Amino acid sequence: MTAGCLALNSSFEPLTLVPLRRALRLVIDGKAEIVEADSDSLVRSARSAFPRPIVIRLNRFIHVPRRFRRQVTNTFLFARDAYTCQYCGRTAGQLRTRESLTRDHVVPLSRGGTNAWNNVVTACSACNTRKAHHLPDEIGMHLLHAPVEPHFVHLSWAVRRLTPIQAKYIRLFYGANVLHQIAALEHRGGAAARRA
Repeated sequence: MTAGCLALNSSFEPLTLVPLRRALRLVIDGKAEIVEADSDSLVRSARSAFPRPIVIRLNRFIHVPRRFRRQVTNTFLFARDAYTCQYCGRTAGQLRTRESLTRDHVVPLSRGGTNAWNNVVTACSACNTRKAHHLPDEIGMHLLHAPVEPHFVHLSWAVRRLTPIQAKYIRLFYGANVLHQIAALEHRGGAAARRA
């Protein structure tokens, strides 16, 4: 069963996942059309029945800014860093009971650092405590990867569960390479969560 319905712009650009009720409301109100549906499942009301939408397309174009800066959240940060401490390399599943993944500021806030993508990394609580208010080089710690701001497509889709039919539209609009990167992030995150 699909958890959400992929909503496409009128240009077929993937916009977001919407709940089934919202997707049906948009279709009933004539604001969207069903592009892909689950042929084995109908959604029934007292007066009518609709195929269960998997992908809908809006009838009117919605302007979406090409570049935007998404705030750093732990959900997206951990996905960007593959749920792995960027100092010791341990994954969420390898951490001891009292340890967890945390956000670390490479240049601490107390020393003028910012809460920007290029200054935050995923760190286990042990490494974060050890680093404290120091710069990594000052205490012999080294990053596995330099922190960078992820592409907005990764931010938008890395933490969502897409069906193969829905993923087809991400691939068509953004290219197969982006879809593979998103799948790799999801796979690493899912594997880490299962080991936890």
